[in-house]
Amino acid sequence: MSDDSPWLIVGLGNPGPKYAENRHNVGFMVVERWVELHQTPGAGPVAWRSQFKAQVASTRLTGLGRCLVIEPQTYMNCSGESVRAAMDYHDVPLDRVVVVHDEIDFEFGRVGLKRGGGHGGHNGLRDIIKHLGKPSFLRVRVGVGRPRHGEVADWVLANFSGEDAMFVGELVDRAAQALTCLLTEGLPSAMNKFHQPSDSSPATRAPKGSS
Repeated sequence: MSDDSPWLIVGLGNPGPKYAENRHNVGFMVVERWVELHQTPGAGPVAWRSQFKAQVASTRLTGLGRCLVIEPQTYMNCSGESVRAAMDYHDVPLDRVVVVHDEIDFEFGRVGLKRGGGHGGHNGLRDIIKHLGKPSFLRVRVGVGRPRHGEVADWVLANFSGEDAMFVGELVDRAAQALTCLLTEGLPSAMNKFHQPSDSSPATRAPKGSS
């Protein structure tokens, strides 16, 4: 590891248009939005490429250096393979890994941040922990809520619906802002700013588990 090691930002989801708007793919949505927000002025859109069995983009933040963004294309349950490969190739330490994922234990619209912890039944996190050997990476948790009825798997593999669908863009923007704050100001500051929904947050307007 060196001081020049990049940050590795991982968005979780499933590949292909069939899954693109699913709740389980909100991690993809957030990192794609984040890359759009941080592309170099005048340089045009950031190019994505295939590497590590993932879609990969690279950008820079002032004062922070290079940020490598990946979307594993192995399907959710095998996400750790791409993360491990990218870490090894770029010599990224565990404390510079950030995983952005859907969180069913948060109501729709809530964004949370933390370091470490279990996988909470999330198979993408489960596989990353298995491949990395430790759970102590940073996480941006994007609330998608729980279903009132039915199976959780069916819920996360369905598209946002009802009022949630109206405000998903706002949720994605808020999570992208939280990711920037985490990287530039650190975890305590980001937690303080983003753990409580703002008055304009979709969490204050959309009922939990709406459908």
